[in-house]
Amino acid sequence: MLTEHKVQGKIVWVDLCEPTSEEVAKACGTYGLNIPPRKELEEIEFSSRLKYEDGVFTISVPVTPHGPDGDITSPLGLVLNRDMLVTVRFAHLHTFPDIIARVEKRDHSAPEIFLMIQEALVDYSADRLEDMRAQALAISNRIFHKDISRKAEHNVTRMNRMLRDTLVEIGDLGERLSHVRDTLLVLQRALPFVAEHGDGWMGPQLKARLKTAANDVQSLDDYEVHLTDKIQFLLDADLGFINTEQNELFKVLTIASVVGIPPTFVASMYGMNFHNMPELSWAWGYEWGLFLIVLSIVLPIGWFKWKGWW
Repeated sequence: MLTEHKVQGKIVWVDLCEPTSEEVAKACGTYGLNIPPRKELEEIEFSSRLKYEDGVFTISVPVTPHGPDGDITSPLGLVLNRDMLVTVRFAHLHTFPDIIARVEKRDHSAPEIFLMIQEALVDYSADRLEDMRAQALAISNRIFHKDISRKAEHNVTRMNRMLRDTLVEIGDLGERLSHVRDTLLVLQRALPFVAEHGDGWMGPQLKARLKTAANDVQSLDDYEVHLTDKIQFLLDADLGFINTEQNELFKVLTIASVVGIPPTFVASMYGMNFHNMPELSWAWGYEWGLFLIVLSIVLPIGWFKWKGWW
């Protein structure tokens, strides 16, 4: 879908939403700009994502749509010169309707619209980091909160299920954080790149906004590193608790097997039924055998308790 936005009869912004290769090729001829197809926009090297030739910027930013497709990264292409901005997107980004409303409400130049999009991407990245921070705090509370752990430890199955589900949640959180990192990494280089090469046709106000946005990206990048460390800590903690639960299970099985050896030995010895076995003729022989079996169970358990192994 192609949407044109005009100021005083002059096109300043062309928005291509989920275009086909034929629509991209047609737009290139119509507007006289080299608009890259999706295959080129998805290239990861910065020499392809950031270009400036003959007064035209070509920038590709990986973004993550908001909503059901929020786990899929999609490229956002921006082609900008002094008079026109062309955006190429292959997903419905929830920031664009607000930008379109602002453009339709008041006239803006192409560089101003470009900057509005960059600021919206920065704000969206900040919102996602805040959401992930809240989720990380909830996971931390679930893992380390004493009341929750005390309730779960009485039910091994519930505890194991909680730790396993938490592990999946941490993995999903790390994946979504990597998407934000990809966006911030490009913005961190794109904003100074535009400020440097667009110095001749950008006014002081736009330069100041670019600088502010670049500082915001830097602060978000620092916070993303902190959040990455937090997620790694939670991952290590969850894996540590899983290992602890497995060790506890192996310890119980080991103690049970050790405790079961003496009574088995006593029962098998008295089950041989030799004629010369004195205990066979005792009046209390049966009770004696049961006493030895119980004693052979109690003594190892008492030993483990005394050593603090159980």
